[in-house]
Amino acid sequence: MMLPLMLLGASALIFFAIRLLPGDPARLMAGPQAPGSVVESIRVRMGLDRPLLVQYGSFLMGVARGDLGDSIRSRNPVTYELGKAFPYTARLVLLSYSFAVIIGVTAGIAAAIRQGTWFDTLVMLLAIVGASTANFWIALMAMDVFSVQLGWLPLLGAGTWRHYVLPAFALGFFPTALVARMTRSSMLEVINQDYVRTARAKGLRETIVTRKHALRNALIPITTVVGLNVGVLLGGAVVTESVFNWPGMGRMLVDAVRFRDYAIIQGVMLLTVLTVVMANFFVDVVIAIIDPRIRFD
Repeated sequence: MMLPLMLLGASALIFFAIRLLPGDPARLMAGPQAPGSVVESIRVRMGLDRPLLVQYGSFLMGVARGDLGDSIRSRNPVTYELGKAFPYTARLVLLSYSFAVIIGVTAGIAAAIRQGTWFDTLVMLLAIVGASTANFWIALMAMDVFSVQLGWLPLLGAGTWRHYVLPAFALGFFPTALVARMTRSSMLEVINQDYVRTARAKGLRETIVTRKHALRNALIPITTVVGLNVGVLLGGAVVTESVFNWPGMGRMLVDAVRFRDYAIIQGVMLLTVLTVVMANFFVDVVIAIIDPRIRFD
């Protein structure tokens, strides 16, 4: 019941917010030298001459039919444009997501187990740097070192698996830092509990104590942070894809804003909202599996 209401609210916010952007799509489409009559005919053809509420109603009816309209620039259906760009963004986000989870959780667990050592200090220092550094700066530095200076990896575009390395690293650096810090904090709250000390007293190996007793009970806040990082990654993809000239939804959104392509902006934002909502629903399911005592109404 909540999903349709959330999408309805998101659609209204997106639809009316982008109309506040300065600039007239019809004028941009016609060109700066076009006469006013040409601009007005384009506005009529695009339906921009109608009241905003009427335009929004038509937009909702189209969404209900699976029709997100046509792009102003390419004249192609928005669903076709999204179908081309979404796989690139999805693969990039999944790689960055995997990078953040594997490296962040592993580093956080190791830092908690070695609390107070040089390794713990190093991990937390890197986590602070990662959480306070803009991803576009990470992207530019990675491009300069690994593409320009060393020539190990491609600089721009998408093609082979080697093109994914730098964008995935740049996009995943910030969420990796967040996951590492949360994992360490959550593990420190657990490893000193009585049941963990009892497991050690029974003579169980430290790896078993950590994996079966400590980590399982520390997973709920970790899983929550991992789920929230989906939105962080999708937001960061806008900048990362623009820097690397990546043919995904992020770069498409930037181009659409530049040309006031309302249909593309609405389509990208709605798909992003839907992805984040579904990811958080999946996280709720995982949390309920981890701890059956938790129930979501």
